[in-house]
Amino acid sequence: MNIRFLETFVWLARLRNFRLTAERLHTTQAAVSSRIASLEQDFGVRLFDRSAREVALTADGSKALVYAERMVKLMREMKDDMSDREVYAGVIRIGVIESIVHSWFPDFLGRLHKTFPRLQIEIVSDTTIHLHEQFSKSNLDLVLQAEPVIGPQVSNIALCEFPMRWVGSPKLDIGSETLSLADLAAFPIISFARNSGPHAVIERLFSGSARSERTLHINCIASVATMIRLATDGFGITAVPPAIIQRELNEESLHLLRVDTEFPALALIACFRSDHENPLTETVARIAQETASDFALNWGHEIARLPAPLN
Repeated sequence: MNIRFLETFVWLARLRNFRLTAERLHTTQAAVSSRIASLEQDFGVRLFDRSAREVALTADGSKALVYAERMVKLMREMKDDMSDREVYAGVIRIGVIESIVHSWFPDFLGRLHKTFPRLQIEIVSDTTIHLHEQFSKSNLDLVLQAEPVIGPQVSNIALCEFPMRWVGSPKLDIGSETLSLADLAAFPIISFARNSGPHAVIERLFSGSARSERTLHINCIASVATMIRLATDGFGITAVPPAIIQRELNEESLHLLRVDTEFPALALIACFRSDHENPLTETVARIAQETASDFALNWGHEIARLPAPLN
């Protein structure tokens, strides 16, 4: 069934005049008449009662009009979606590390929903290592993580940087004096997942005198929430972004420690493929970048920083 014929049927039912309908559809009265006759033949019923001055729907025509209007409306919506690339009603799969989940990710989701209210979002929260693997297998469309993805047809956008600070529970009775790495080595260390960026920093920092003087006890944990819980319970010390422990700092269940060696900031990156015509993933990455930048500007340099340009 030709959708143009149904559209002609709908307009003729509204205007009740062959000439006006032909003008509305930029065609001839003969074409309008031919389309209606074709529909009547397909349906096996008369759709209109014709007179010299106007036409009127028959009972069968009134019944058919309800369905024709639905079909024309659905086709119009389909054309709008296909012609406007900024309107999406599909699914996007986003991978995100916990440090982002516990900071500006809720604001990002709010902006994304406001921009694309019909977009379905599937979220996977995991470590950068695992997200990288899932992205490489095409199981994720976009990843928000702590390292860029290097590869053909892959783009990386800098989001923001999270300063990293050593923290510990008041239960450890560490005090407010400035600590050396050797002082930190006296406590169990709660680390991000093995082979992650922060874990590699810890290994590098303690590869010298602190390790030689005493046995270093590093506990690698994939869950940031678990790291924070263990630290607040006094199990050990940890290096995390203050951005993700604001509640614990305000409640004084964790304290920032003074350390004579700076811990490098955690750079956050959005990674997406740029090998197709669909601009959705890049658009979503830009929304993430805007959200992260606003977070940095609102919270200040000690919590988050605007990113350094990627090479």
